[in-house]
Amino acid sequence: MQLEAKKYLYDIKRAADLIESFSAGKSFGDYSADVLLRSGIERQFEIVGEAVSALARVDSELTSKIPEYRGMIAFRNLLIHGYATVDDRIVWGMIESKLSALRAAVQVLLAENG
Repeated sequence: MQLEAKKYLYDIKRAADLIESFSAGKSFGDYSADVLLRSGIERQFEIVGEAVSALARVDSELTSKIPEYRGMIAFRNLLIHGYATVDDRIVWGMIESKLSALRAAVQVLLAENG
């Protein structure tokens, strides 16, 4: 694996781990009421999407092993360009339904590619 690809995987892992940490023990109500929490989580999702996009440019085969990677890039674009219309339920739904699979996949890729 190229050093650059490994860097992007580490960036994805770190951002996903931070999302997990920020949201641990929180409810949707906590999330929607706390602008700092929302901002932190959205920023980390932006980093995930940007790192996935960059990884796709340097190693598309590796990127294809990340579940729903195109959706993560699209979600990043929504957060960046559609910031005024971001629905808190969608962001929280990403945490509940996509985050653990992302973290697991990236961990496997890092372990396999040392």
